[in-house]
Amino acid sequence: MTASPASSPAVSTDSSHALHSPVIAWFDEHARDLPWRRPEAGPWGVMVSEFMLQQTPVSRVLPVYEQWLARWPRPADLAAEAPGEAVRAWGRLGYPRRALRLHGAAVAITDRHGGDVPREHGQLLALPGIGEYTAAAVASFAYGQRHAVLDTNVRRVLARTATGVEYPPNATTAAERRLARALLPEDEGTAARWAAASMELGALVCTAKSPDCARCPVAGLCAWRLAGKPPHEGPPRRGQTYAGTDRQVRGKLLAVLREAVGAVPQSVLDTVWDEPVQRARALDGLVSDGLVEPLDGGFYRLPQTLPQPDPHARTQPRAQTPGHPQV
Repeated sequence: MTASPASSPAVSTDSSHALHSPVIAWFDEHARDLPWRRPEAGPWGVMVSEFMLQQTPVSRVLPVYEQWLARWPRPADLAAEAPGEAVRAWGRLGYPRRALRLHGAAVAITDRHGGDVPREHGQLLALPGIGEYTAAAVASFAYGQRHAVLDTNVRRVLARTATGVEYPPNATTAAERRLARALLPEDEGTAARWAAASMELGALVCTAKSPDCARCPVAGLCAWRLAGKPPHEGPPRRGQTYAGTDRQVRGKLLAVLREAVGAVPQSVLDTVWDEPVQRARALDGLVSDGLVEPLDGGFYRLPQTLPQPDPHARTQPRAQTPGHPQV
């Protein structure tokens, strides 16, 4: 019977330093030269990259990231523009609510922190659109702090090396968070380096479908490999479909609105998808999400004002299970 991710780790947390040095040394030699890792990126560049990289591969993020930072090099620059401009510049990265959330975070940073991305984890977590993962990632990657940064790549590396299973659960568990914290190096700078290195290892070597154990610096310590690479025993892991879904219809509607100079009539939007019920549902969803503003006379446009929070609404949960492909 294979161990479950909630069971005791096969790699003792007392000897976890054996993982740190080889993984960090591998990272020092093999890390990709990505713009958000360069010193000139600064905390704002790191934050922008973290929003963009969730569920989107590096190759698609790179051109949009460069254009974004050229246009909005500081949070205040983005905050000064309408949220619809963030949605427009987001292009085809997918999951465009991230653009609204990033714009909302820029406004809050400008209003509350003088335009500087805050250093403290609690202050980052208090920003709109920032969950536990993003707060930890920005604090670690931008400010060199000691936090457990759990994206899909890190979770997979820990599941295999420490717990002996092929894949982590579909959603991040309390047991995974405890394990990640227990495996953190004590030294703050080393912990930040470990966070980046373990993420890169999962992106380039310990991949989901084709792990390259021959290139892995900790293959000799990997509990999953030493156990004979037992196959995944949990629920089947299914990829997300796109063709024919409401997501595809939403994307087509937004593409028309992004290209438009002004408001777009309903008749133009009606041409993007033949099935009227699904098309109407997708448009209603975009309006509900604050990505599209309806105007009088059956016209629509990208949002010009920030949505007003509902004072009676409950605070959204801060935990995130980001897909952060980094490939």
